[in-house]
Amino acid sequence: MANTLTMANAIRALAMDAVQQANSGHPGAPMGMADMAVALWSGHLRHNPGNPHWLNRDRFVLSNGHGSMLIYAVLHLSGYKLPMAELKNFRQLHSKTAGHPEVGVTPGVETTTGPLGQGVSNAVGMALAEKLLAAEFNRDGHTVVDHHTYTFLGDGCLMEGISHEVASLAGAWKLNKLIALYDDNGISIDGQVSPWFADNSALRFVAYGWNVLGPIDGHNTELVSNTLAEARKSTDRPTLIICKTQIGRGSPNRANTSKAHGEPLGAEEIALTRERLDWPHKPFVIPKEVYADWDAKAQGKALESEWNIRFAAYKAAYPTLAKELLRRMKGDLPKNFVQTAVDAVVAAHTKAETLASRKASQLALEAFTAALPELLGGSADLTGSNLTNTKSTPPLRFDTQGAVVKTAEDIGGRHINYGVREFGMAAIMNGVALHGGFIPYGGTFLTFSDYSRNAIRMAALMKQRVIHVFTHDSIGLGEDGPTHQSIEHAASLRLIPNLDVWRPGDTAETAVAWTVALQNRNKPTALLLSRQNIAYVAKAESSLAPEACGLDAISKGAYVLSEPAQVGLKKKPQAVLIATGSEVQLAIQAQQLLATRKIAVRVVSMPSTTTFDQQPSAYKAAVLPKGVPRVAVEMGCTGGWWKYGCAAVVGIDSYGESAPAPVLFAHFGFTPENVANTVQAALAKS
Repeated sequence: MANTLTMANAIRALAMDAVQQANSGHPGAPMGMADMAVALWSGHLRHNPGNPHWLNRDRFVLSNGHGSMLIYAVLHLSGYKLPMAELKNFRQLHSKTAGHPEVGVTPGVETTTGPLGQGVSNAVGMALAEKLLAAEFNRDGHTVVDHHTYTFLGDGCLMEGISHEVASLAGAWKLNKLIALYDDNGISIDGQVSPWFADNSALRFVAYGWNVLGPIDGHNTELVSNTLAEARKSTDRPTLIICKTQIGRGSPNRANTSKAHGEPLGAEEIALTRERLDWPHKPFVIPKEVYADWDAKAQGKALESEWNIRFAAYKAAYPTLAKELLRRMKGDLPKNFVQTAVDAVVAAHTKAETLASRKASQLALEAFTAALPELLGGSADLTGSNLTNTKSTPPLRFDTQGAVVKTAEDIGGRHINYGVREFGMAAIMNGVALHGGFIPYGGTFLTFSDYSRNAIRMAALMKQRVIHVFTHDSIGLGEDGPTHQSIEHAASLRLIPNLDVWRPGDTAETAVAWTVALQNRNKPTALLLSRQNIAYVAKAESSLAPEACGLDAISKGAYVLSEPAQVGLKKKPQAVLIATGSEVQLAIQAQQLLATRKIAVRVVSMPSTTTFDQQPSAYKAAVLPKGVPRVAVEMGCTGGWWKYGCAAVVGIDSYGESAPAPVLFAHFGFTPENVANTVQAALAKS
């Protein structure tokens, strides 16, 4: 029979030894949560160390990611490919044991955690994905999607406002297979939290519609295990288990103090702790019998093998469903995707409609959501403004028992009403993407991307295909004024590494932007869309840069939209106008005005600076020829445009004003006359 106390002490020893060797880290949380981890991992968690990506595995999220040595120790002990050498290399360059857990780096880590509150938010997304996939794919007698999502979280996660957003949604969605274990130790970096964290967390979660168990002794492994068994019985509510623990459990002088939180215990205190724990082994030495107690390889292999038999029976009975489930979990797009995308772009080009790009986005979504059942949409209480809903995406609803309300096609709703919860929406979408089976997208106003920003950054860091639909992208939204008018947001989002940012200028560019976003399987995308109508601009050919014009060139992020010949001037460009989004039509109008002054201008539409920046130098030079002055036009901060060698930028480096859009355009200089005059001034200087 396994010695659960020794199993827990192995975690404690590895945590304090690794932090001490790195001279950096957080030993207290793993030492405090060790008994909870033993209860979960040895008695309840269904996983296979031999295949960390097994489709029907339970998901585990360490939301309080600063306690990363907990998950590294458990993964190592239970048999994942995380050798002791990696634990000895904790927090060092290129190790698999970074300061906070990172998905895609460490086998068995489901999500990157560290920014508190986001891990539990990801867990909500994972539990939602499991529930929706189960409703869509399971059949009577064939249950192939059936797993739990477990998360450890601490006081810090509950203090972060995002925990309110996602916990409320988890209760409303009745995510009964979501189980959160709250490490209630009452300590944070600044000390005892009671002076600044006096919430009644139990009643708070009851109010969300959760099943709340405890407080219980978090160091009583048998009690924690029994409580987990009780939580698994829930049929219509997520569960919070409140576990009273001591941070730095086992340390004679540091336990239950903030000194155990974020610094090594020190050699002297570690020696005393070893004595207190009756752990006589040298640093990083684990007895064979402890490894044997922890080893989950054989059990994991048996669990997956049993599931494989069930899946084979499912595949025999429902071959099409089985194939579709595997495709979606792999993240592959359906075979008809390319044709769907071509049809959407060509239709936009052929119709040449004058539409707001948010409406153009909805038209593209109509085609894509019909062809891609994995598209899971939503909006933060702005559906009628973001236009993220389509005929193929009815609203997601649950009945009183928590079951997904089905449509006539036997598929549950695919458009989520997130409520006014931008940050929660973004982090939940990350969890949905991490789980697999869906490509999530969600909408709000561009100015509210500030609320979502850290979750957007985490999606980029984790290389997840998440699509953010940001509408009302400029002063063009008009009378709502500076609180809602985006000025710095486009430039700010473009600074996030591995985030693809698109600001399309007409219906065809919008359809291409969606196409690229759906193909970006290793990065998130932000689509910046207008409220006001934008005229369609014909895609001209160019004898000077034939490879950089036409519909095919849009996907490269920037292309030649109009040459001087299109406005009657048969000579090479004297200047280049670069524009994005709704300002493309302004650049076209300025080009026409300059033609009357015998000044030849090329207009370049640059819907995605982030994509254009990745193009070969030869293509960039074809679009932006050397020696020709460049002027950029965008209703936002000018700072990011100077890298393109611009002689001038028509932009805004102040906040907006409340007024109708046409009045604002004139006030801030977004007129053909001002753009034309700016080009002339730049030519005069050059």
